[in-house]
Amino acid sequence: MFDGDQTPALSINLTQLSGRLQERGALRRTPAGIPVLEFSLAHESIQMESEVERKVHCEMNCVVIGSQAQLLATVKPGDELKVSGFLAARSLKRRMPILHVNTIEFVEGNKNGI
Repeated sequence: MFDGDQTPALSINLTQLSGRLQERGALRRTPAGIPVLEFSLAHESIQMESEVERKVHCEMNCVVIGSQAQLLATVKPGDELKVSGFLAARSLKRRMPILHVNTIEFVEGNKNGI
């Protein structure tokens, strides 16, 4: 996975997830003034695994940066979203993954009327 100078070679890291906005933190800014928002997405679905249906329930911690962070700051918990981005460690000390969201799609026609 590394090229000759010990830097990681390009590999696939793409995650897409739909669910309901469970909670979101306060909109904050980096020292450079860029908006940042952390949130969690609650996902429920039925997936096929080895030709057997499986109920899936999970929560994913996410972070969004820039203009999409400002947009998401106005969304209410319970609203339905589709997000895509990449997984990375939360920090050098906390290695649990967090989804860095690049795109957000608001799902129309849910009970909250987005």
